[in-house]
Amino acid sequence: MRKDWVKCSFEDLLKYEQPTKYIVESTDYNDSFKIPVLTAGKSFILGYTNEKVGIFDKLPVIIFDDFTTSAQFVNFKFKVKSSAMKILLPTSELVNMKFTYYYMLVNKIRSDTHKRYWISIYAKKQIYIPSLIEQGAIVSKVDELFSKLDNVEKSLIQLQGILKSNTAGKIYQLRQSILIKAFRGKLLSESEIRKCKQSSDYEPADELLMRIRAENELESV
Repeated sequence: MRKDWVKCSFEDLLKYEQPTKYIVESTDYNDSFKIPVLTAGKSFILGYTNEKVGIFDKLPVIIFDDFTTSAQFVNFKFKVKSSAMKILLPTSELVNMKFTYYYMLVNKIRSDTHKRYWISIYAKKQIYIPSLIEQGAIVSKVDELFSKLDNVEKSLIQLQGILKSNTAGKIYQLRQSILIKAFRGKLLSESEIRKCKQSSDYEPADELLMRIRAENELESV
């Protein structure tokens, strides 16, 4: 980890909202309806509803399965299937939600007991963040590399008819290695890091975190 990254926790960056008022009333889904019904697990979109009320629209957010710790980044209006999740929102406009979501993907915890993990464990996990402008550069680089892997995956499916499990596993490992490299401060080149620091918008990570925490304290008063 580079010295200019600063230590914080997920609860510095994210606050939660219970999903109760956004739970779908009917599971009579139809693909012709407009509003997706979400779960934080792998299936993600369970179906589509035509319900008009209780639609979440404060975007972007992260939905977090409180029992399995699975997470999904969401940038569109939605409803949810159950209350077994937290809707995670930024504690400040200074929080890069996509960066934070990617960070969560490499911060798994063992969820082998049936309890809610966000408040008790996950929110308090210690992480390190760089400046906001470097966060944006990292997200752009990860998105670019993930897009290339998506194209490889699509090409393999076209060739094989179905993606073989060992190939899918290798692609998953590649994604994880990209994220691990990103959050060890090693994904960007030295010239890319230097460009971030030379930007007129550059603010050191420690000053950024101080401003985020100050906003949190004001909101809690």
